[in-house]
Amino acid sequence: MTTTDSRLQCALAFIDAANKADPNQESFGNERLPKEYAYSLHMTRWLFELESDPSERMQVACRAQHIERWTMPRKDYPEGRKAYYQWRQACGRMHGRRAAEIMADCGYPQAECERVETILTKRELRQDEDTQLLEDVACMVFLERYFADFYEEKADYDREKWLRIVRRTWGKMSPRGHEAALRLAEGMPSHLLELLQEALAEPDA
Repeated sequence: MTTTDSRLQCALAFIDAANKADPNQESFGNERLPKEYAYSLHMTRWLFELESDPSERMQVACRAQHIERWTMPRKDYPEGRKAYYQWRQACGRMHGRRAAEIMADCGYPQAECERVETILTKRELRQDEDTQLLEDVACMVFLERYFADFYEEKADYDREKWLRIVRRTWGKMSPRGHEAALRLAEGMPSHLLELLQEALAEPDA
């Protein structure tokens, strides 16, 4: 693979093949797809919603955001917020490493492979435009596709905990992400819209 288009297609194809091996499935339109493959397609769709002409590295990074995440399950880490963040950081390092390996195999220069690895670890969130864009995309996918189900699954969470979750999610996003989230919120179920409005109405939102 030598041309720009062929390198990109090579990388996306390998990422897709890896994610299609996910034994877990979820609904995607009228079909069932491997969970992380479905997630990666949502990431790509939202990337193009937020950025009309995204760079190759962003297309690769978004597609690889959860690459092979099922191989590092949350249950392998203890309960609690600290362990949760340790798991998230470990996942980010793994995703970055796998994406860089695939890009190298597809002919990308080392500097570009390392760049995508850095983006996926999110070490430079807020300081780096690409990393911030990835976070905006991931937050939009969560709000659109997984927020409602997560709310139902965590029925034991009290109101204050939900407010903290919404505020943390909002706090990770850029103004561009905020605008997209507010447009999306118009179609949310009423109880989620009310939660969002309450969270953003507070002084510390």
